[in-house]
Amino acid sequence: MGIVAQPIQNPVQNTAAIPQQNHLLAAMSEIEWNQWEPYMEQVDFSLNQVLYESGITPAYMYFPTTAIVSLLYMTKNGSSSEVAVVGNDGVVGLSLLLSGSNSPNQALVQSAGKGYRMRAQAAKNAINRDGTMLNILLRYSQAMITQMTQTAVCNRHHSIDQQLCRRLLLSLDRLSTNQILMTQEMLANMLGV
Repeated sequence: MGIVAQPIQNPVQNTAAIPQQNHLLAAMSEIEWNQWEPYMEQVDFSLNQVLYESGITPAYMYFPTTAIVSLLYMTKNGSSSEVAVVGNDGVVGLSLLLSGSNSPNQALVQSAGKGYRMRAQAAKNAINRDGTMLNILLRYSQAMITQMTQTAVCNRHHSIDQQLCRRLLLSLDRLSTNQILMTQEMLANMLGV
């Protein structure tokens, strides 16, 4: 494989997060955003930052704008498998919406960047008040299930090269640039090789 490891630097790290860079936040009307905005906190995501561990209830819902977060299933022996990727297309912390209980996975930042977060209780209250955002999040949940299904099929039936291509395309689809900032070690861990 012709991947060259480069220093991890994010070209958008010094720019402000813009809510409309996240597709879910951009789908809100101005009235909805004005109701959510007081509870949203702009955040910087750093490389390898753990947003939450598996087995706990996330404290926040995260809306990346320029970062990529991997959702990893952790085994008892400490190894992991990437089950989904979230970037500017969505939200991290869907377990709050679906059950409000412990998350089955770890959320790990794979590409540093910016975004927003909202405390879990504030997010639940806002979603319960706002049927439009609930519908947006339910549609996104279906997209996540589809992504997880495709990942499972790819991991079972495709070569490592094909899995790498799928993973790189997932990243490109979730970034506002054409530059993916990952090391070979990170890619190997995500692919389980």
